[in-house]
Amino acid sequence: MRMVDGKRLSGIIIETEAYQGEKDLACHARAGKTPRTQIMYGPPGYAYVYFTYGMHWMFNIVTEREDDPAAILIRSLLPVEGIDFIAKQRVGRPRSEWTNGPAKLCQAFNITSAENGVDICQRGGAIWIERYLTIPDSCVTKSPRVGLNRVPEPWKSIAWRFRVCEEFLSD
Repeated sequence: MRMVDGKRLSGIIIETEAYQGEKDLACHARAGKTPRTQIMYGPPGYAYVYFTYGMHWMFNIVTEREDDPAAILIRSLLPVEGIDFIAKQRVGRPRSEWTNGPAKLCQAFNITSAENGVDICQRGGAIWIERYLTIPDSCVTKSPRVGLNRVPEPWKSIAWRFRVCEEFLSD
């Protein structure tokens, strides 16, 4: 959930990727604690927002206890509320492409560095997570994470990408 300019924005998270600490060579924490990754070393339930490729924001949620740097990247969501606002943020794009990638959903929900370090467990804050519905395990697929071309095995092939099945979304 998010409030922007008095408008409530929300969506159902339908795709994530997990990144697990300094040993995970695909994780930003592989280089240790830096100014960029220090949020990941804090308590769980905080936003880790970073800039990539000189043009895109990416929204993650810190998941493990302090000093255990792990997070999940929110890769995609299904918009539920604030459709008019989201459409303006993604003008010229079909609805199916509004939030079907991590940079796209940040653009659609106006997520930037201002949200880095925000407590996402605090309802009514800058951005927060609420339970909306339960998705059965049988409706979630697992596969390797995306875009890890230069990451060595076994990290490249670990099935830490989770997606809601299309059949569940079409019901």
